Amino acid sequence: MGKRILIVDDSSMMRKMITKILRDRGGHTVVGEAKNGTEALDLYKTLKPELTTMDITMGEMDGLSAAKQILDYDSDAEILFLSNLDKEKYTDDIESLGAVGFVNKHKFQDILDAIEGKI
Repeated sequence: MGKRILIVDDSSMMRKMITKILRDRGGHTVVGEAKNGTEALDLYKTLKPELTTMDITMGEMDGLSAAKQILDYDSDAEILFLSNLDKEKYTDDIESLGAVGFVNKHKFQDILDAIEGKI
């Protein structure tokens, strides 16, 4: 059974691509989309998703700050970072937050595998 997922990315095209992959290939339900960390925090509190995919670089509030605030609000929140940025640069921050992981946002099978706990 699929998860209820909140997608957070500043690119509307990327949000649409991720939504399509999660719905069509993963059987997941996308409960909402946010274009920045501020929207993500508000939607998280309202929608209570099982998992949140989070871009790192966004305007208004970046993904790391948003993830920290979401985890402060709900320590059981599951956050999977999706980014094209250098994983090594952000590994320590992501691990210290307790996020599910970090996947390149263009590697759709890796995203599905991470959500299903295969990587």
